[in-house]
Amino acid sequence: MQQFELEYVLQASQKVIYDRLSSASGLSEWFADDVNQKGKIFTFIWEGSEQQAELLLKKDNRLVRFHWLDSDDDDSFFEFKIEIDALTNDLSLIITDYAEEDEVDEGIELWDSQISELKQVLGI
Repeated sequence: MQQFELEYVLQASQKVIYDRLSSASGLSEWFADDVNQKGKIFTFIWEGSEQQAELLLKKDNRLVRFHWLDSDDDDSFFEFKIEIDALTNDLSLIITDYAEEDEVDEGIELWDSQISELKQVLGI
């Protein structure tokens, strides 16, 4: 598995973005068709198929990290990190994810598509 990191500049408030990254209702607006949460386990539903992830880490308005339960790699995760540029006040959403070496480009395309969806939801 290879780790990769993507950065997207978003014109929205930190709290609004964080709510879309950290709650089942927020994630279901852009990340999956539906999302259910029981404790630390989130169930993501896409076109009838389900995938579960455990919430590993959550820092208010800054960071959310999940681990796919069906992943063979115990160290892999996907993470949303919000950073604010001290000079410009620009908000960056930094996504860290893992993919097989030959699937990284596909993973990047998928995130680009997901973030486009998020921007639409946010009206930006």
